Amino acid sequence: MSTLRSQSRWCPLEQQLLQKRNSRENWDRFIPNRSAMDFDYAFYMLTHQGSSTRKGKANPPRYGEGYRKLLAEAMNMNRSRILAFKNKTPPRVELFPSNFSSDKHTESNPPKAQRRYISQSADRTLDAPYLMDDYYLNLLDWGSSNVLAIALANTVYLWDATDDSTWELATFEDERGPVTSVNWAIDGRQIAIGLNNSEVELWDTTASSHVITLRGCHRSRVGSLAWNNHILTTGGMDGRIVNNDVRIGSHIVVETYRGHEQEVCGLKWSASGQQLASGGNDNLLHIWDNRSYSRTQWLHRLQDHTAAVKALAWCPFQRNLLASGGGGNDDRCIKFWNTHTGACLNSVDTGSQVCALLWNMNERELLSAHGFTQNQLTLWKYPSMFRIAELTGHTSTVLSMAQSPNGCTVASAAHETLKLWNVFGDPKEVKPAPKADPEPFAHLNRIR
Repeated sequence: MSTLRSQSRWCPLEQQLLQKRNSRENWDRFIPNRSAMDFDYAFYMLTHQGSSTRKGKANPPRYGEGYRKLLAEAMNMNRSRILAFKNKTPPRVELFPSNFSSDKHTESNPPKAQRRYISQSADRTLDAPYLMDDYYLNLLDWGSSNVLAIALANTVYLWDATDDSTWELATFEDERGPVTSVNWAIDGRQIAIGLNNSEVELWDTTASSHVITLRGCHRSRVGSLAWNNHILTTGGMDGRIVNNDVRIGSHIVVETYRGHEQEVCGLKWSASGQQLASGGNDNLLHIWDNRSYSRTQWLHRLQDHTAAVKALAWCPFQRNLLASGGGGNDDRCIKFWNTHTGACLNSVDTGSQVCALLWNMNERELLSAHGFTQNQLTLWKYPSMFRIAELTGHTSTVLSMAQSPNGCTVASAAHETLKLWNVFGDPKEVKPAPKADPEPFAHLNRIR
């Protein structure tokens, strides 16, 4: 009974401390641990080094230096410490031997990323007779239904990339033409057509029928178009930008933006539909925000370009990032903007005029179309702006570019020629681009 009573006095915590005190793992950083020391090796090191020191010189080696190093490694004699203060950590035990692993790539030999093959020649070349050689016009667009639209003089032609069929959609009289711009609606069924006489027509491509004609918005030709859901934005040579609500038979002019002094040649809505970028022949780039209280007043007026700004492209993976290109030989730059603050993040001199820009929807890459002297397409890695590839084949300025719905194929138009390039990879190999984080408080109006 006394023994049991004495044992019951110890609480579990005291028993653990007592066991730790009596165990061999009880060590101190200033007191050597005898159980972790090799006394034979310590005795050898003390007597061998001491005798050599006392004699003043070491005994002549019987064997070569290389042999003695190998022997020391084999006998584990290449250590310098004699005292030990704790036991060595036990070696790691592998659950599965490395030779039985089903994974061919181990941590020590990680798989190498394979570079995407980019063909230097076009996959296909199509004739485009009577294609107008005018930098300020937008005559090419690829819809979400995989149908490519191109304007040739007074006629709009459609090419279905799925079944390789081609047909004529509409032809206009000389008094109204030529066609100066085309742009698909988001549904891939309706297409807007800008004309030289300041009118804009809306067509239903599934029925090949005319829907509505927009008149009175501009005083001269309409060279740029952009859709934002049911809002069709038009830009004219008169410098005006007009938002039209086309949900009813007779369109309604929602807003008119006045900021450009010369022709508006570039229009692009952001993916969120909240900001509009416009570029003009007056070398100006404007950012308009439909959340602002003063919706007809630009949010930012950017004057860094020294030539006409036609090439505009919103980044698909980073919100509020816009790329713009200067069209003249005096500019030749691709500039990147933070459209929230209006700051220029980077400017790259490409060596030739920039006519069009397209982002890769699956990788962080940017494709630019150029004019004199090489008339090439250049693929850039973002944000380093390293030149990945240059695609040549056009004999004159590349006026326009359009991207297929899957984001892999690019169509470029120049000098009555239409070329198709598989520059952004095969559809089976591409991976979806990272989604941009939603802007906080995006549903609220901007306070200025």
